[in-house]
Amino acid sequence: MHSHPLTIAGRFATYPSTLHLPKGSFTEPITALLSNSSNKHVTEVAHRIFGGPGLPFSPATPVSKRHLPQSPIKLDASQHKMGEVEGDVYLATVMPGVYAAVMSTLVEVRKRLGARWLQDLLQKEGGPRVLDAGAGGAGILAWREVLEAEWRLMKEGEREEGEEEGRLEEEKGEEEGEEKKQEQEQEQPPPLGKSTVVTGSGALRQRVSQLLDNTTFLPRLPDYLHAPPASKTALDGEEEPAPQRKQYDVVIAPHTLWPLREEYQRRDQVENLWSLLEPEGGVLIILEKGLPRGFEVIAGARQRLLDHHISIPPSTLSTDDSETGATQLEPEKGMIIAPCTNHTRCPMYLRPGLQSGRKDFCHFTQRFIRPPYLQRILGASERNHEDVQFSYVAVRKGHDERDHGLVQGETATEAAFVGHEDTTTPTINTLSLPRSVLPPLKRSGHVILDVCTPAGRLERWTVPKSFGREAYRDARKSHWGDLWALGAKIRVPRRARLGKKELDGGGGGDGGGLTRRQIKNAKNVFEVDVAESGSVSGVRLVKGRRVGEGKRTRGGREPRFLKEEDL
Repeated sequence: MHSHPLTIAGRFATYPSTLHLPKGSFTEPITALLSNSSNKHVTEVAHRIFGGPGLPFSPATPVSKRHLPQSPIKLDASQHKMGEVEGDVYLATVMPGVYAAVMSTLVEVRKRLGARWLQDLLQKEGGPRVLDAGAGGAGILAWREVLEAEWRLMKEGEREEGEEEGRLEEEKGEEEGEEKKQEQEQEQPPPLGKSTVVTGSGALRQRVSQLLDNTTFLPRLPDYLHAPPASKTALDGEEEPAPQRKQYDVVIAPHTLWPLREEYQRRDQVENLWSLLEPEGGVLIILEKGLPRGFEVIAGARQRLLDHHISIPPSTLSTDDSETGATQLEPEKGMIIAPCTNHTRCPMYLRPGLQSGRKDFCHFTQRFIRPPYLQRILGASERNHEDVQFSYVAVRKGHDERDHGLVQGETATEAAFVGHEDTTTPTINTLSLPRSVLPPLKRSGHVILDVCTPAGRLERWTVPKSFGREAYRDARKSHWGDLWALGAKIRVPRRARLGKKELDGGGGGDGGGLTRRQIKNAKNVFEVDVAESGSVSGVRLVKGRRVGEGKRTRGGREPRFLKEEDL
């Protein structure tokens, strides 16, 4: 019994689900580059940079190290100070996990936008223009794998059409010439277009250049946000046109926001990445580690794009948006591709900023087979695979499916709850379906799905065996991150465990929750009510820890008065 077409179309996974790094373009060239380095030295430096055994501060944080303070990747592709051994460490420890995460997001974007998106880029004059802003070349390697796969599909379709024409022309004796023409087209490589990689250090640039051909390397990301105006006045009074800005069809920006400590720096980075996109259909992918802090960075960038760039068609405004008066400073045509199927505030990011003790956050996972050199650095002997978790958002500029019939919001949620079992893939856009944000709970006789609906709410849907044979079977086969189209019998709201707002200055955006010393030394903020006579009529604690009671004595607790250190 096969799965429903909409179930297949909504799956969030590579095929096969465990990703094998390509040998010809990835594993073997990096192995050759590392052959000149000492395994002992590379391992020691990797442990020193990434927090010791298990490499908790690398792209993949093991479960046994989740108690450590949350931290971004300690080795950044854009940093300018990187020695020879650090360059080898980046290739061996950072690039495999980043490659797997970027490949997973690219596959999902390809599924949601369809084959026409890549085919148009392949047929574009000069090929697609792609920018790798933070993966150190791993994003370009993943992009080229996806591009080559799409190219092979195109050629297979053309070859099938040629075979049909060949049957008609066989009587004319032109079959041999047609076969030769098809062989020539099959051997033709795909147009890779122009690739650009941001690498700050010369050591990393030298190594990555041996993995990528026909690639431009930049020491830093172009800053068009603070660039001069499009034209300037020369000394003789004539206007001189400024150099033409580079715009890219795809911008891949993994691990570029969390390392920035200040919020205004992240805001400017998001604005700059958006300005680098091609106005007519450019795609931006922002990705961070799948930890609460990484999710908060991604959710903040998503909300920034919604508030200031991506316009909301009047027909899709929800009641909450109309009440709050949501507006955009510079509304443009655009849309969220993945993972969200809504354009409202994220239900897991209702309170902006850092939250201590967050349990629920939107993230996904991708399993990949470790290359031998990463196995040696980790000292792993029991298993050869690794699960990298990541949070991401993919947006498109200049194109909005909501203007072409895409329905989201409450209408799409109600239709998805009823189920699309009697419909087929061409009639339903998968961007109007809820997405499973946690692993399904598979119980005896029923399956529980925690979904984020197109209305922007978290709900728990129950699919019992009595609901339908096909729906129940597909629910048991569903996975974390899949889009669900076959409905449910029971739905209840699910309350997100968002934690508590952190104190100002706590964590610095890089650590986990506040330590005991930070809580002890944190200043309390009070609101004091003063009467007209000048006497204090009331004191309320606004921020900080609760003022403890007085010292315990035999006669009871002594009164605890506010001291100078409490204010």
